[in-house]
Amino acid sequence: MTVLDPVSWAIILMLIGCGLVVLEVFLPSGGVLSMCAALAILASLVMAFRRDMTTGLTFLVINLVAVPAAVTLAFKVWPLTPMGKSFLGELPTAREMTPTDPRRALVGRVGVAKSKMLPAGSVLVDGQYHDAVSQGEAIDQDQPVVVMEVRGNRMVVRAADAEEASQLTPDLRDVLDKPLDELGPLADLDLESFDDPLR
Repeated sequence: MTVLDPVSWAIILMLIGCGLVVLEVFLPSGGVLSMCAALAILASLVMAFRRDMTTGLTFLVINLVAVPAAVTLAFKVWPLTPMGKSFLGELPTAREMTPTDPRRALVGRVGVAKSKMLPAGSVLVDGQYHDAVSQGEAIDQDQPVVVMEVRGNRMVVRAADAEEASQLTPDLRDVLDKPLDELGPLADLDLESFDDPLR
C-alpha cells in the first residue's frame, strides 16, 4: 500500500471541506457539518505547509477562492432542488415580478386632449382622464390624440392624423359636454318637484 504525499492529502481534505460546506447548505445540521468542513480545510492547509511554504500559500489562496465559490454555487442551486422548492415555495418568474401598469393597454388608442398641451396636459382616453405629455409639438384642446407609450406616471401622446381621428367615437366626449336629453333617465326628472331641505 502506497502512502499519499502531503499535496495529495491537501487536495483530498480541501475537496472534503468544500463538499461539507455545500452539504451544510442542503442539509442544515446546526453547525456540525460546518465545523467538520472547517477542520478539513484547516487540515488541508497544514498538509500543504508540510510540503513547503509555496505550496502552503498556494493552497491558502485556493481555499480562499474555492470555499466562497462553493457556497455561492450551492445557494444558486439550492432553490432549484426539490427540498429548496418545498422550503421556499415556487420562485416567481421575471414576468410575475415586473409591475404591471394597466395604462399600458391604452397604447395605440385614440383619445381627446382636454387641455392645451404645451407639452403637458390632460387627455381623455376610454372615458378616463390621464396626465399626458406630447411628443414635442403643441396639441390644441379637443384635438384627437394617439397614445404612443406610458413613461413613468405620464402618457406620451401625439396628434392623431385624419384616419386615426375617425376611430374616435362620439361617446368619448366629456359627460358635461353632452346635451341634457342624452343623459338618459336623469333628463326626465322634474327637479322642481323635490323639496329644498334648506327651506
